[in-house]
Amino acid sequence: MISQHLDKNNLHHAYLIEGARGEIVPEIVKFLKSLGINTVGNPDFCHIVIDNFKIDEAFDLRAMSSNKSFSSVKKVFVICVNSFSLDAQNVLLKMFEEPIQNTHFFLIVPDANALLKTLVSRFYLIKPKAEAGDELEAKKFLAMPLKNRIDFIKELLIEPEEKDEEGNEIIALDSTRSKALKFLNALEGALHRKFLKNSAGFTLPLRGGTYAAQNFSGTCFEHFFKVREFLRMPGSSTKSLMESVALIIPIFKN
Repeated sequence: MISQHLDKNNLHHAYLIEGARGEIVPEIVKFLKSLGINTVGNPDFCHIVIDNFKIDEAFDLRAMSSNKSFSSVKKVFVICVNSFSLDAQNVLLKMFEEPIQNTHFFLIVPDANALLKTLVSRFYLIKPKAEAGDELEAKKFLAMPLKNRIDFIKELLIEPEEKDEEGNEIIALDSTRSKALKFLNALEGALHRKFLKNSAGFTLPLRGGTYAAQNFSGTCFEHFFKVREFLRMPGSSTKSLMESVALIIPIFKN
């Protein structure tokens, strides 16, 4: 997915990659090995996995990146994060203003839209196209009656508890918020295409009658924007927010 964006002869100082880290990290490791960079037992390679990246983590990263490398080759940071605090982003913004020589960052997030635009502009952004499976689920969702939509959301947001051999909790590869954002992105694309194809009208989950697409599309997409904003706020209810999406989206027949 990302190999086409990585140039051995012209490596960017910072990459922002949107997607599932379980798929992306192995690609990065393979690419680094092709550069002669060992990812095991190498003090100049750092792999960070964290759910919520706060200001303390941002200061720690800045300190680590400013340290001299233990070898003459590149220093590499692979950072997998589900969400960032605003304070942390502001620290990173200043940090990435001036690239550090022979130091490279690969930041993997579920949704690049959750970051400040000014911070995103500091990176080489890699955004994959929506997966076929996500698009298919989104299309099915648009045709579901309200009860089925609520059940779908409940199933989507189940977060299994994972622990390592020593009983320590493992940070989920996909948090409920990241899964919600990922599905919301696919749903928005599918809904946009449905509005274009169904200009004659549609029905709403809690209302009768038929509504013109041109009079309602703006309402839906505005609601999507608000839901994204609330999903990024600590303490907000992912389930309630996604259920509000189920309530406002029209029901389309396949």
